[in-house]
Amino acid sequence: MGIGFRNSKKVIGQSPGFLKYTKQDIKHVCWCNKKGIKIAVIPDWGNSGEWKVELNINKKIHLDPKAYKDKEALTKMYDYYKYYYDKYNKTNK
Repeated sequence: MGIGFRNSKKVIGQSPGFLKYTKQDIKHVCWCNKKGIKIAVIPDWGNSGEWKVELNINKKIHLDPKAYKDKEALTKMYDYYKYYYDKYNKTNK
């Protein structure tokens, strides 16, 4: 007897896809997360197929006003991580 996943409804949602990341991208993401800087790609529900970049900096939410296409949004997310890493990392200089 199973848990019932076979009979459950399939969840339909949006996905920006996948963007291959580098070791440097992961370094920037980890550093930012430790410092309270979290960045995510969220759906722009008003425009189908477009995405917004949400920045959570020390529990204050900021939203990039521009809407992006799939891979462009993911690229912008990593650009923001690099920007904040370069701006605030004192050991980087």
